[in-house]
Amino acid sequence: MFTGLLPWAQSALALGKRPSLSSANIQLTPIITDGLEQPIFLTVTGSHTHQLHVVEQGGRIRIIDKGVLLPRTFLDISEKVSFGGERGLLGLAFHPQYKNNGRFFVNYTRAQDGATVVSEFSVTLNPRSGSSSKERIFLVIPQPYGNHNGGMIAFGPDGFLYIGMGDGGAGGDPCNRGQNPRELLGKMLRIDIDHGSPFTVPHDNPFAKKAQGQAIYALGFRNPWRFSFDRQSGDLWVADVGQHQWEEINRVERGKNYGWRLMEGLHCFKPSTNCSPQDLALPIAEYKNAAPRCAITGGYVYRGRTVPGLNGQYIFADFCSGEIMRLVGTHIDVLLNTGLHISSFGEDQEGELYVVDHGGGIYKITTLSGTREETIDLEN
Repeated sequence: MFTGLLPWAQSALALGKRPSLSSANIQLTPIITDGLEQPIFLTVTGSHTHQLHVVEQGGRIRIIDKGVLLPRTFLDISEKVSFGGERGLLGLAFHPQYKNNGRFFVNYTRAQDGATVVSEFSVTLNPRSGSSSKERIFLVIPQPYGNHNGGMIAFGPDGFLYIGMGDGGAGGDPCNRGQNPRELLGKMLRIDIDHGSPFTVPHDNPFAKKAQGQAIYALGFRNPWRFSFDRQSGDLWVADVGQHQWEEINRVERGKNYGWRLMEGLHCFKPSTNCSPQDLALPIAEYKNAAPRCAITGGYVYRGRTVPGLNGQYIFADFCSGEIMRLVGTHIDVLLNTGLHISSFGEDQEGELYVVDHGGGIYKITTLSGTREETIDLEN
């Protein structure tokens, strides 16, 4: 009988010996500490390496140019956005050919009904200003409740647009949407925005030939608030926010089922015992969200040069505790306790990482001044 932490999962974790890790003495170097209102994401266009685009939850996108917050707004769709709690302007992705075509994409909850909207805008003649008057809507997904909206969008190495969708909200996924292949909620979606009207479905999507659910890439998620692609391997990393006890990290593959609501992390959820793991993909790692921890904020596999000790490690955080953590193998290590409400991480063209504080700050992860990296053995 499977109870609590499933015995087969417990054994699998026990097989891995804690690795010796290179210590990473990190600090947060302030980039902007005021002038932003509830920022929740940061990214770059690929054509202006010194510019950072910051998403404000209320519906604006701002630009930080060489450390200066520009007064002019890149995009303002506040009037279109339902804002508050887990709702708002939640995601931004620039087309891989943005330098040539000026196309960028957003994910927001719609003011009139709270539905998730994924849509396209394009730049005007002024490359520092987006045009809010020419919106092209790709997806409208009704939301039965106000929470678990997901919100992240990003282009994969295959050129397709990936979209993270929560299970629709409330507690415990009452309609079991995460496991329903005919629902887009509780899924990772993948669409081709360069063909079709308004898009086409990649032919190798697992449900591409079904009448419903064609856009689904993987299923079984509660609230994949932030995900990312490893710029070196192309692997898709998804941090899924847990219910009451467990936050999980997944390396996601096409067509696989990541368990929610049958499981929360490596544990039975509904039913609370005797759940069957057959045909499910296990999280790579999990952590208990006992206070002060409450919700995982997914990040990136570090591929920059500023902090060599983090190379190849998945960097993430907890929103409530403000801890920045890393994952190596199945082992989670706390790097820094910031005291911030970390709503997201961001990655620039060089693979350097930034921390987004929901309270209004943007920080860059750098090596602690006056320290050097050395090898430590976490077994001791």
